[in-house]
Amino acid sequence: MTKEELMNEVKYDSNGLVTVVVQDYHAKKVRMVAYMNAEALKKTLETGDCWYFSRSRQKLWHKGEESGYFQYLKGMSIDCDGDCLLMQVEQKGGISCHTGHATCFYRDLTEDVEVTLNRGKVKTDSHFLNNLLATIKDRDLNPKEGSYTNYLIDKGMNKILKKVGEEATEVIIAAKDNSKQDTIFEIADVMYHMSVMMEQMDISWDDIEEELAKRD
Repeated sequence: MTKEELMNEVKYDSNGLVTVVVQDYHAKKVRMVAYMNAEALKKTLETGDCWYFSRSRQKLWHKGEESGYFQYLKGMSIDCDGDCLLMQVEQKGGISCHTGHATCFYRDLTEDVEVTLNRGKVKTDSHFLNNLLATIKDRDLNPKEGSYTNYLIDKGMNKILKKVGEEATEVIIAAKDNSKQDTIFEIADVMYHMSVMMEQMDISWDDIEEELAKRD
């Protein structure tokens, strides 16, 4: 389908807008949902920069014009009804949401959900590492007396980095001794201390996933 053919197939709503699901080109996760009018779609297809229509401001919106987190078009699909676009983008800086998160869908359901499938039960992924990072961030914003996380944050980055190094060494020792349980325990310690470091640097596990996806 050519650009012109795609534009002709779009069915806009009564406000002249079409829904756009924005997907990361590398990690394949959904980064955000936005809206385009005909002009925004045309500018996006012509320039390769992502343009949207802001419903709150009632004007065209060049993604990244204020934040610097630009999006670059890598691919686009239109659904069977023509009233929704799926757009693959390259995200500059790793942040898509105005809250500073990598994706607008950063608030996960943390309660386990059981789904009956062929008379069996399947638990959904709880995104544990993202939840851990969210807990650490909450401790940073709302300190709790006696919290080890707050102790590390108060001591500063040098202390945090020292702990990351110490725990990494413990992993090596446990693995060298061929102790599976000790290695699991020490890896958990490394992941925790790395998460504290990442929170202080505003790095998310989604950012790490993206980087790994690029190497596929």
